[in-house]
Amino acid sequence: MKNELLHINLNQFKTKNGKVYNIPLSYQLFGQPLHTAPVILINHALTGNSDVTGKNGWWQTLVGEGKVIDTNRFTIICFNIPGNGFDGFFIDKYTDFTAHDIAEVFIKGLKSLKINKLFALVGGSVGGSIGWEMLVSANDLAEKFIPIATDFKTSDWLHSQCLVQKFLLDSPEKPLEKARIHAMLCYRTPESLNVRFNREVVAEKQILKSHDWLNFHGNRLNERFSLKAYKLVNHLLMNISGKENELENINAEIHLVSVDSDLFYPAFEIKNTYQFLQNKNKNVQYHEINSIHGHDAFLMEYEQLNAILKPIFNK
Repeated sequence: MKNELLHINLNQFKTKNGKVYNIPLSYQLFGQPLHTAPVILINHALTGNSDVTGKNGWWQTLVGEGKVIDTNRFTIICFNIPGNGFDGFFIDKYTDFTAHDIAEVFIKGLKSLKINKLFALVGGSVGGSIGWEMLVSANDLAEKFIPIATDFKTSDWLHSQCLVQKFLLDSPEKPLEKARIHAMLCYRTPESLNVRFNREVVAEKQILKSHDWLNFHGNRLNERFSLKAYKLVNHLLMNISGKENELENINAEIHLVSVDSDLFYPAFEIKNTYQFLQNKNKNVQYHEINSIHGHDAFLMEYEQLNAILKPIFNK
């Protein structure tokens, strides 16, 4: 199946705060033709997009022919968060939207495609948080739910980091680069940077290699991502409003995946969610990636993640 960018027009979508938008929801399909195989929805992370596998796929290590999320066995769908700019659509007044609104948009997108049941809903980082919001609204939507390096709420710590991001994104000079540099320090860990760079210097620039690496990531994101889009997704991260009692009604088999060194969505928060769900006799399991690399380990430690996911998808 070709994986070109497809669109669903969601007209007169009303946000939680009562604002009305016409949303050109874009998505890509991979694997088997729609309605011929079990469907897996993958929700992308902060600066990600719908291009989940193939030549430029951001998760091609896990999604593809013969891989753990096997395009020979499943239909894979990935929506773009409206306003992420991958499809050329931006939202000027981003404060009109919350993670709950994006979840509702995705649910309406699935309904318009006549997808009533997902074999699995998978999401990393903010994509996983949107997944939580989806299942709170539609308790029976997925057989399996796999939120990776994420939680159902914006913690005080996460909100604080996003507040710093907001200040940087509102600055007049190089806002996106500044915000990305700060974000990279949330996505990685002190040990990760120290082991990798060991205070080495780029001779021709007379700066630390770690400094050069941060500049690279700031400039690279500025080339491929929009300031409007970054402001939107940062705002979504600040507004994940899940409540514990809402989780009790979710009927999926839940597999929580944390990273032991995650500074963004700390493992102890995800363990607390696990304990709550276990105490409510929910069908839940806890898995942990061991890595020095922090939050980004869910994109880096693919062998560990592969080992966690394989038995789930091979059942």
